[in-house]
Amino acid sequence: MERQESLKISGMSCAACAVRIEKGLAKMEGVKQANVNLALQKATVDFDDSITGREQLAAAVKKLGYEVIEDKPAATGTTLHISGMSCAACAARIEKKLAQTEGVSRVMVNLNTEKAQIDFDENKTSLPALIQIIEKLGYKAELISRISRDREKETRDQEISSLKSELITSAILSSPLLLAMIFTLFGIDIAFLHNQFFQLIVATPVQFIIGYRFYKNAYFALRSGSANMDVLIAMGTTAAYFLSLYNVFFQTVPPGTMKDLYFEASAVVITLVLLGKYLEAVAKGKTSEAIKKLMGLSPQTAHVVRNGEEKELPIEEVQPGDLIIVKPGEKVPVDGKIVAGSSSLDESMLTGESLPVEKTTGDHVIGATINKYGAFKFEATQVGQDTVLAQIIKMVEDAQGFKAPIQKVADQVAGIFVPAVITVALLTLGIWYLNSGDINQAIISAVAVLVIACPCALGLATPTAIMVGTGLGAENGILIKSGEHLETAYKLNTIVLDKTGTITNGEPEVTDIISTGSLSPQEILRWAAIAEKNSEHPLAAAIYKHGLKSVGQVPDPEDFEAIPGKGIIATGEGRKILVGTRKLMQEQGIGLGDHETIITRLEDEGKTAMLMTVDHSLAGILAVADTVKGHSREAIADFNRMGLEVYMITGDNQRTAAAIADQLGIKNVLAEVLPEHKAKEIQKLQQAGKIVAMVGDGINDAPALAAADIGMAVGTGTDIAMEAADITLMRGDLRAISAAIRLSRQTMTKIRQNLFWAFIYNIIGIPFAALGLLSPVIAGGAMAFSSVSVVTNSLSLKRFNPQQVK
Repeated sequence: MERQESLKISGMSCAACAVRIEKGLAKMEGVKQANVNLALQKATVDFDDSITGREQLAAAVKKLGYEVIEDKPAATGTTLHISGMSCAACAARIEKKLAQTEGVSRVMVNLNTEKAQIDFDENKTSLPALIQIIEKLGYKAELISRISRDREKETRDQEISSLKSELITSAILSSPLLLAMIFTLFGIDIAFLHNQFFQLIVATPVQFIIGYRFYKNAYFALRSGSANMDVLIAMGTTAAYFLSLYNVFFQTVPPGTMKDLYFEASAVVITLVLLGKYLEAVAKGKTSEAIKKLMGLSPQTAHVVRNGEEKELPIEEVQPGDLIIVKPGEKVPVDGKIVAGSSSLDESMLTGESLPVEKTTGDHVIGATINKYGAFKFEATQVGQDTVLAQIIKMVEDAQGFKAPIQKVADQVAGIFVPAVITVALLTLGIWYLNSGDINQAIISAVAVLVIACPCALGLATPTAIMVGTGLGAENGILIKSGEHLETAYKLNTIVLDKTGTITNGEPEVTDIISTGSLSPQEILRWAAIAEKNSEHPLAAAIYKHGLKSVGQVPDPEDFEAIPGKGIIATGEGRKILVGTRKLMQEQGIGLGDHETIITRLEDEGKTAMLMTVDHSLAGILAVADTVKGHSREAIADFNRMGLEVYMITGDNQRTAAAIADQLGIKNVLAEVLPEHKAKEIQKLQQAGKIVAMVGDGINDAPALAAADIGMAVGTGTDIAMEAADITLMRGDLRAISAAIRLSRQTMTKIRQNLFWAFIYNIIGIPFAALGLLSPVIAGGAMAFSSVSVVTNSLSLKRFNPQQVK
């Protein structure tokens, strides 16, 4: 049967390539016709599918030295909330099972946030099928969009409350057993505490009622062919309990001698594990405080003008196009544009910058910023999930759900950890029994091995630090897309700064007015502003704007002619005015005299010099420049202190670029680079072995931002900038770049510390337990403390100030 296939081909550089592929395909058996389009980089082939197929066609193209790009099926991304996970092994098991499902292209399960992010092909699987797979493993899964934030908080609070109740009950029942053990160590015999039936009565509800959660989770884990922390706890405490139960009824001891009972080991271990889980749940709630703070910033109501009447409406009812009144001291409810009035706004929630920002008619305002003084009316442009604040919250949540590459090591260890620990416990049991013949000591040593080994700390080490780090970044106006970018940022050794809008303000300003005749600088500016009033050139706009500000009213020119690339000729108030380049002056027969040196000096300072004549007489020189941002030099000095190599990239000529670089202390300049070639310059630096951050405005520099190891958008809160960049810096201040890198370095330090503690507990603890040097009770305490210490260490990151220069 005849079919037609389209192949996307990469590697073609000219028409000869297209002809070559065309001929190669046409020669194949079964191919009726082949057409290759160089512009579209595509081959369209008609063939008999009983003789050949798409795979053979692709192989033929590859044999000719080109690549066929297979279109990936459109993946559907979804986020599920998963409840019931107890440790890293649970997350690893869900992740592994989902990854094996046909149609799933990417899956990440985060133990800390209890979320799974899944990309899948709807043609091969479905969301209900994925939820069913998770539920078969013994967990509960629900689409995150169906869970309100209030309900999510309520669920977490219920979990903490339930753990607290179980912990208190378990502690009350276990305390007599613990006291009995302590008194035994000191040779004190208290009859009712050491009574075997009393110990059996108080230990049994702890083991089977309070400890039911461990049996249930262990059952589901084993049913799916894997093991987790619950399996270790269930095995260890059950062994201690039933050994004690056996000794209660069957062990014979001389009169006056106590039987070998280990009820305290099983009961106290369960209590300690619950204590650890309770403290962990409370601490995990604190890691997402940044999200809660951001969510709490948005006001609940807005003063909306509808049908000429002001109404106070819930924020959910505000629609795009609504006119909203904001009074002094109120928060701006949504994003919009001021249509009347002016004020000063505190935008620190967005930028981390404490100084108020002046706003007037035509300026944009961001929801949740605080109106300090004046009142104004604005038109709502973005509401609900489209506001900048909502985008920031989503970005931070997404970042907290992604895993950093360093987490993969911990995940791999967690995946094999529990089976390895069970093996060690069985070996401990066998070796102790064979060497000593003491089954009691053999079982208790094996129980200690099972109890001290906990993969929880491994699973919490990275995500808790990333949650705190990304949240802290958001509070300081640093939005990091994912844990991967947070990890990469600490490795950066090269910063490439786009000049316009990044190092400079992006708006030309008049910097110098030099009189070369009888006119004063004010008069020169006035005549130049009249001449440039009707020009659309950015430099002309800078002169006109400066004129309006300095001399007030500027009359219209009577005549105006723009000379492309040279300047303008105008008539104002009956006088002929020229503003332009040397070339324009030469063409009009006007000599520069000895003023050439002034022009050269201004150009060496990175300024654009323009000459002005009035009635064919050279009257003055105006210099216009895109001024450097206030803190740029300070920021670049900070980069140098941090050991970062700094490059400036610009389309300016070499002399102008060098002048600006000298002002700032930048040694490396990439000048006369067209926007479309910036990405190539980034790649050259990467090929030289550098790990590069490209810093730009996030729109014009999108290809370069994408090519860099880390793309940073500075001073933009637009969705385009957030989309293009890996890290968005809400302040237009270069110091935010070093703050982002410092935050990355500090977060990675915390992650390494966490992984160290997670591993060291097990590396030291398991051998001690196997040698019989740890009782199960002490082992249980150490295991619980390991998880709590890791989360606490991550929370200590909150005290770090990334803005502080060191």
